[in-house]
Amino acid sequence: MNNETSKNNPLLCDIETGMCETTDETSNTVTQSNEQSTKKSVKLIYYTDPICSSCWGIEPQLRKLKLEYGNAIEIEYRMGGLLPDWNYNSGGIGKPSDVASHWDEVSVHYDMPIDGDLWLEDPLDSSYPPSIAFKAAQMQDNEKALLFLREIKELVFLHKKNIAKWEHLEVAAKKVGLNTEKLKIDFDSSAKDLFEEDLKLGKELGVRGFPTIFFLDESGNKEIVYGTRPYAFYEMAILKLNPNITKSEYSKNWETLFSIYPTLTAKEFSELSGTPRNESEAQLNELVAKGNLEKHTTKNGSIWARKNTGR
Repeated sequence: MNNETSKNNPLLCDIETGMCETTDETSNTVTQSNEQSTKKSVKLIYYTDPICSSCWGIEPQLRKLKLEYGNAIEIEYRMGGLLPDWNYNSGGIGKPSDVASHWDEVSVHYDMPIDGDLWLEDPLDSSYPPSIAFKAAQMQDNEKALLFLREIKELVFLHKKNIAKWEHLEVAAKKVGLNTEKLKIDFDSSAKDLFEEDLKLGKELGVRGFPTIFFLDESGNKEIVYGTRPYAFYEMAILKLNPNITKSEYSKNWETLFSIYPTLTAKEFSELSGTPRNESEAQLNELVAKGNLEKHTTKNGSIWARKNTGR
């Protein structure tokens, strides 16, 4: 993919490929995960990272996938370790402030609000602490862990909070109903081993960047979707493995969507409701004017929340 000198920087996401790449050179051979799917006919192993901007870019597609194929698919979230520390200088990024303008650019490209000023105001030293915190959350409750992951992504991308700091992780954990004392104990102990296991499996699977999603059926057949792709790519991978899966119908009205997903960006609302993107923002703003929703605005776009659920 590249020569001896890697120009790839984990925080410099390639807008063409939709990938945030790791600095590690890993083998490209894909082997199967040991864990077998039991209930659902297609299993997705999703390699991500809490500060991966391209992964924030596929939230609309993933959320729609869960609504349409949630009955038939199981998604296993794995952490990839995007930013171990700052002991490198590649791809034009050698210090946190270099990431700021890149995030602003990525935000426009994916039409998902991201405020790059975080990297000027309170930059992260590593993405390992929030990744380990997610593993600790999974030890308690898988559903709450996913809410926690979304919460810390919103904190880092929209609220410019350094989610490597425990104080911010704790706020997110409380908000989604996790036991913060247990979370801290697990964060300082067993969750680190689980994170190491994710990194090890990622190497075995040849994960080189995020997002990477492996689609597996019960017979071990697999499809892989690298990077941020339009919805049809993920849907096709599922249908290739099981052409008999039926798509679930779901209600596309705003109340139902916000009862499932308490916060939505204009791009997410457009993807989930089928409202053209140039109209989705106006609709959401109208709901704010009526007192149904509240809006948080960044310099690169907004996010809407049901009243009483926002910060």
